[in-house]
Amino acid sequence: MLPSAPGVWHPKDVNVESSRWLTVPDLVEILGLGPGKIHRLFEERQLLAVRRDGVLVVPEEFLVDGEPVHGLPGTLTLLADAGFSDDEAMQWMLAENDQLDAAPIASLRAGRKAEVRRIAQVLAF
Repeated sequence: MLPSAPGVWHPKDVNVESSRWLTVPDLVEILGLGPGKIHRLFEERQLLAVRRDGVLVVPEEFLVDGEPVHGLPGTLTLLADAGFSDDEAMQWMLAENDQLDAAPIASLRAGRKAEVRRIAQVLAF
């Protein structure tokens, strides 16, 4: 497989091992919701989970003060509408982005929702 061109994001470019991963039981404790409601958050794209070793997990960076990062749900919906699989969306959210000088999730946490969404919208074309 050829490496991706400089400045072009590719899903294989990110090391998703860099995050602390939270399981559904962790989320039950942190969010104070039952497992069924946690799964509903996934279905409604309020949070994004991927399977690692057969277990659904969410990166710790997706939460702040016991709730999903502001702007995350809309960004996840935008990525899904652009055709990203959950794994691709997860990798994009965690990968360093040259245009943002940070990972998209870090930019959302810093209040840069409009910039993140502008870049995500371009990916759909």
